[in-house]
Amino acid sequence: MRISDNPAIQDFLKQGQLGTATQSAGDKGDFAQMLMDVMKEVNDSQSKAAELQTDYMTSRRPVEVQDVMIAMEKASTSMQLTMAVRNKMLEAFQELSRMQV
Repeated sequence: MRISDNPAIQDFLKQGQLGTATQSAGDKGDFAQMLMDVMKEVNDSQSKAAELQTDYMTSRRPVEVQDVMIAMEKASTSMQLTMAVRNKMLEAFQELSRMQV
């Protein structure tokens, strides 16, 4: 499943921010902006892989099979890394929420 297939992710990408948690999306050091940039890169890599795969299967333009496989592996690896980071962030948040004040 590509990231762009999820309607919630599409809404999130269209907003360009993380709800009210974003204070200044234009700030280069802003974590929310950095997260948005990474999500867009992952989405772009998946779109590129899907486009190459379609071009290879339909022969619209000449595409080598190794280029398709490399693009698909890059997209897969970037998605796995993104999911691993997301899981670590959720674990950290849950750990913080369990702390007693």
